[in-house]
Amino acid sequence: MMQGGGGDDDETAAAAGGLVDHHRRQRQQQQPPMMEIGWPTDVRHVAHVTFDRFHGFRGVPEDLQPEVEVRGAPSASKTVFGVSTESMQCSYDARGNSVPTILLHLQRRLYDQGGLATEGIFRITAEAAQEQRARDQLNTSGVVPDAVDVHCLAGLIKAWFRELPGGLLDALPADEVMRCQTEDDCARLCATRLTPPKAALLDWAVNLMADVAREEKANKMGTRNVAMVFAPNMTQSVDPLTALKYAVQVMNLLNMLIERALKKHQPSPPDHPSSSSSSAAAARP
Repeated sequence: MMQGGGGDDDETAAAAGGLVDHHRRQRQQQQPPMMEIGWPTDVRHVAHVTFDRFHGFRGVPEDLQPEVEVRGAPSASKTVFGVSTESMQCSYDARGNSVPTILLHLQRRLYDQGGLATEGIFRITAEAAQEQRARDQLNTSGVVPDAVDVHCLAGLIKAWFRELPGGLLDALPADEVMRCQTEDDCARLCATRLTPPKAALLDWAVNLMADVAREEKANKMGTRNVAMVFAPNMTQSVDPLTALKYAVQVMNLLNMLIERALKKHQPSPPDHPSSSSSSAAAARP
């Protein structure tokens, strides 16, 4: 009868342990030595730079001003899309709403180029390459490029809302949106549930949609058609099915708000951002 060799097992375990120690030492030798980073020394506070939503960057040293768009900066970020309004330069529109200046520039160009009377405006998509070039220039300079057609301008406005962090209307509970039966119901819900910056944005957008709907005979875009193309851009639901259901409710909400705006306001051309900012500021205490 043979018994297990305890000595062999001990030798095997010892050899395995030695091999593990050998590999551990090899890994330690291969790792680069850790570099200790000390605290900064000789620090001087030379400037305090802030971003003002209505005046751009403030406090930029003179030697850096040629490299920074001090007053004309469209945003404190490197992009004007996907950025909250708190980080963007704003101006007042004709109704006193604080709106990102870039939207007012796009609106002005859209109106000047006859976009309101263009058939299918906000429904027909522009050439992808043209829209990308326009986005790139807007992100770098905040200036709407020349030779951009009205469908591209309309698409950029929708894209701005679609990429707005948090969505413009996501703060509205779906059940409360569904219960809105009248135009006044919709207005009250938005006034109570939306923050002032988003309420101002919505008012600007609704009046833009109303201006489009006024030209229905020419552009074939009535209130319901305009609401339909804008609704998916006003929310950011992750679930496609939920997004589709909510978009229908948002479409009905927007449709009633547009109808309300048509009854309440007469058509008026948008103010230029620079003049609207100064006139509204002068009117405010």
